[in-house]
Amino acid sequence: MIKEYTAPGEIEVRDDETLYSLLTDRIERTGEDTVIASRKTGPGSWANITTGEFYSLVRAAAKGFMAFGVKKGDAVTLFSPTRWEWGVLDFALAAIGAVNVPIYDTDSAIQARNILCDSSVTIAIADNQERFHRLYSVMDDCPDLRRILMLDSNALGALEGVGVTVTDEELEERIASVKADDLATIVYTSGSTGAPKGVELTHRNFLSIVRAGFVCMKEMICDDHPRLLLFLPLAHCFARYIQYCSIGSDDGVVGYLPDTHSLLPDLRSFKPTYLLGVPRVFEKVYNAASRKAGMGFKGKMFAKAAEAARDWSRMEQAGEKPTLSQVGEHAMYDSMVYRTVRGALGPNIKYVACGGAPLSPDLAHFFAGIGLPMIQGYGMTETAAPFTVTRVADNRIGTVGQCAPGSSVRIADDGEVQVKGANVFRGYHNLPEKTAEAFTEDGWLRTGDLGSLDDDGTLTITGRKKDIIITAGGKNVSPIPLEEIITKCPIVEHAVVVGDGRPFIGALITLDPEGLEAWLPTRRLPASMPLAEAAQNDEVRAEIQTYVDRANKTVSRAESVRKFVVLADRFTQDNACLTPSLKVVRPKVNTVFADVIDQQIYNGKR
Repeated sequence: MIKEYTAPGEIEVRDDETLYSLLTDRIERTGEDTVIASRKTGPGSWANITTGEFYSLVRAAAKGFMAFGVKKGDAVTLFSPTRWEWGVLDFALAAIGAVNVPIYDTDSAIQARNILCDSSVTIAIADNQERFHRLYSVMDDCPDLRRILMLDSNALGALEGVGVTVTDEELEERIASVKADDLATIVYTSGSTGAPKGVELTHRNFLSIVRAGFVCMKEMICDDHPRLLLFLPLAHCFARYIQYCSIGSDDGVVGYLPDTHSLLPDLRSFKPTYLLGVPRVFEKVYNAASRKAGMGFKGKMFAKAAEAARDWSRMEQAGEKPTLSQVGEHAMYDSMVYRTVRGALGPNIKYVACGGAPLSPDLAHFFAGIGLPMIQGYGMTETAAPFTVTRVADNRIGTVGQCAPGSSVRIADDGEVQVKGANVFRGYHNLPEKTAEAFTEDGWLRTGDLGSLDDDGTLTITGRKKDIIITAGGKNVSPIPLEEIITKCPIVEHAVVVGDGRPFIGALITLDPEGLEAWLPTRRLPASMPLAEAAQNDEVRAEIQTYVDRANKTVSRAESVRKFVVLADRFTQDNACLTPSLKVVRPKVNTVFADVIDQQIYNGKR
């Protein structure tokens, strides 16, 4: 084990380059080709837009913003789910040096107001009438907000219309004034570890990590006509980063999906070669395949095939050669099970990438074993999304890979992961004290995560400093490994381990409605059983207890879950227990369910 690692090589970003350069460079290299696709009204139908058409739309929108008085450094908000116009507006703002301040489409009017005011937004663009009115309801509280446009009312057309007063020469002069170290965006953190903070990211921050992606993930995002179907929110750095990678590649195509209501037909018709998602997305893919197999012969076949896939992946990781019998078994399962699971993600799928939260190694081994390498990465909003990533040729499951060329990672004496590189943000907006706290005296970013480095500089994340639970007896407990095992239960959606300052470790469990609906009939119980009733059901509790017992076998008695409560409620964005990227907000869970924790787990005892 080593304490510090700097990846060899260097990623070059010239001072005169910006995010807009990704588009202009692509046109110069490859000319006219398809660059983006948008879903038409019905599922499975796509409209293609060429690089030249996209470029023209971007420039027209950029002129429109200038005509509306947007100056270099002015903040503009995009309040919309993932759709192709988001990409056009994002590049237009980058071109003229405006600052994109995205807001998650699920944010409330109050949350939006706080962001609009803190970043002094001058123009906001919502996608539909409902979100338009959410912004309009707080407009009087936002002194800098002059105008709200709506995509569904042809905001792009409005920008193009007013933009005719701006000449090409004026636009080019503005574009030339924007530099790599200018502010490109302020992205507000999800609040999973405290109050949201505005992360200031420059063009260089994003360009450096995008170009690192072309080196580190070349097979996935550059080779063999890559196609990405993007459905994660573009307000999140993870999705935005991969959008830049696709548009900045030689012939990548990105499809924008505003919702996942018709995801399966959209996957079949768009034919992505790679997908990215948070762990919950891939858990749902696995659980759906398991439920479809059922509990009879097909169900037993799926269970055996899944275990064989995990074993196959572990052998590959260990460098072991399979026996002839194992090769034959793998081929049989491929024709009967694996091909169907892969096909559900589209006929041309080659890679899946996961980030945003810890992924179960068992799930990663399953996907790898069925022939879909699960590329995993680690990063923060403060690092413009990824900082480390596993490589296709060195995809060690359980790790989050190595950092980009020229970047560094180290492990502090207390186990904290600290990082340094060109993609590290410049500071928190209007929060100089928080910015100072985020960095060490010698300039390394404190991530708040705990981890280790092997001798090759490969990083493994083991938990978060703030998540460590210290019981009344002084025992330090990392909740994440326990939670990962409990949430493997097919009827469990989330598990949150509690016990800070308490006499023993407990857990809050929420139920997965889809998993429950499929599982209940196998116990001769009605599939329509309400969550509140299921939470009290003895067979439901017994099933969950099985997985709690499995988790407890991995730790000492002092660290084991002694008591759990099955909640009648779910963790949602509405109750603030989930972020828009589907991460559990642990402090909020502890607050919202404080009475449950106090009375039902600890009986009011401290």
